[in-house]
Amino acid sequence: MEYVSRVPRPPLDGLIDDLYYLEGAPPYARLMLPPMPSALLIVNLGAPFRIRAGTDIAMAEYADGCVVSMPTRALEFAYPPRTRSVGAHVKPWGLAPFLPMPAAELCDRPVTVEQVWGRPAVAELRDRLDTAAGPHEMLTLFEDELMRRLRETAGLGLVRHTSSVIAATSGAVAIGDLGVAAGVSSTHLVQRFKELIGVTPKRLARTHRFTATVFAIDPSGPINWGDLAGGAGYFDQAHFGHEFRAFTGLTPTRYVEVRRRFLREHPGHVLDGWSLPAD
Repeated sequence: MEYVSRVPRPPLDGLIDDLYYLEGAPPYARLMLPPMPSALLIVNLGAPFRIRAGTDIAMAEYADGCVVSMPTRALEFAYPPRTRSVGAHVKPWGLAPFLPMPAAELCDRPVTVEQVWGRPAVAELRDRLDTAAGPHEMLTLFEDELMRRLRETAGLGLVRHTSSVIAATSGAVAIGDLGVAAGVSSTHLVQRFKELIGVTPKRLARTHRFTATVFAIDPSGPINWGDLAGGAGYFDQAHFGHEFRAFTGLTPTRYVEVRRRFLREHPGHVLDGWSLPAD
């Protein structure tokens, strides 16, 4: 697959980790993405793809693309034989300035880009992207569109600062102290988080801790699960296993087996690192 990415210019870099262009055959027809402290904005330029937000929900088709606020459970993506898209990996609070609705309304409910920006605007954007000279011009066009749509958002500074404190500790922070440090009530902080991120500060902290723990796993070598769980601040190995299943639907050992399969079958693939084969 071809993958081109870059960090956007200010002030978008305070909202978005990177803009990317992706084209080619996916490594697997279905990929599972565990929750992480990040949102997604994808403008699709190829055949439709499908997303399942939880095993109890039917897959839905997305032709023009999708908007995914920070998830609380794994997402399953089903790709066509070839996929082509332009997208953004967005910081947890970063979608809020581009949404006409509270982020909580999108929690674990991916929507099409048309539902957020309207069909005429998205059709025009897709046409401009599709006829661009190449990936770098496409990313510039996409960045310009995001700059044009950027709006002031009440409470964004509070949520951004508090989220950064949570991230800096990999989720190991006393949640009750966050409001005090910010000079607001815990109720106000929770309301702002749900409005701008879609989840509570506690949930964001859980996701940061889980993500940091997973990235600490080296699937190519032996793993001491007890040490890993203790180092991440879990009560015990049982608590760690429960969190792992809640976030991925897999046991820790099964997760490593699937990660090793990806590494074995597609070494060095651009999508390796977080996504997992779901078939």
